Amino acid sequence: MSNVTDEFYTAKELSPQETTLLKSQDSRLVSEYKANILEIQASKYWDQFYKRNETRFFRDRHWTTREFVELLSDNVENKALFEVGCGVGNFIFPLVEENLKLQIFACDLSPRAVGLVKSHPLYDPSRITVFPCDITSNEVFSHIQENSLDIVTLIFVLSAIHPEKYLQTLKSIHKLLKPGGLLLFRDYGLYDMAQIRFKAGSKISDNFYMRQDGTRSYFFSLEGVKDIFENAGFQIVFNSYINRRTVNKKENIDVPRIFVQVKAVK
Repeated sequence: MSNVTDEFYTAKELSPQETTLLKSQDSRLVSEYKANILEIQASKYWDQFYKRNETRFFRDRHWTTREFVELLSDNVENKALFEVGCGVGNFIFPLVEENLKLQIFACDLSPRAVGLVKSHPLYDPSRITVFPCDITSNEVFSHIQENSLDIVTLIFVLSAIHPEKYLQTLKSIHKLLKPGGLLLFRDYGLYDMAQIRFKAGSKISDNFYMRQDGTRSYFFSLEGVKDIFENAGFQIVFNSYINRRTVNKKENIDVPRIFVQVKAVK
């Protein structure tokens, strides 16, 4: 599996075929009743996801220290990092393998995912504190003190949350960070291949979709990210679309992907 990455600062131009596919999604939307069920039972759907897939679905994210070089800076030792939406540890355990001297906090909406993190051979409770938590609520403050974190990571997490809760989520993260603390963000970008491929009956609202397993996904524009982050009190130092191709020659796969990457400071 290989990747080529480019940064760009304007949204992708849609082909006529892609425009037609996106418009066809509006012919049948997710009902308001179903959308409410997806919100109320979000933890259940993610728990079911990890029951089916356990640790097999996501690859370990060895790319994060390449994309976020701040994690390798000389003064990162003994700093406190909080990964929001840790899943089964695909982000934190590669950091442990690189022997980065971080104090790691991590949470996930799914208690089952948290349990899988704790069962990992590299899990060390003296270095890693992991707990189930709905980051859109205030319960995180019973686990982590305000103004105590140096780095927070949001890697493919905010997109799974209802857009109406983005601002509150980011405000909570802002409170947890020390002044000068860093928020590292990557998520799905507007007009990513996955967005275009959704069929009628999957769309909840603008750029927000339901997957077949009941989990959800939002696709971010640079302008939308900028507004939310700045309204939450952050200063953005980097905000770009990331154009990536995932290539697997053995399976004859060459898939274009679009992500949004942000670095923001309190």
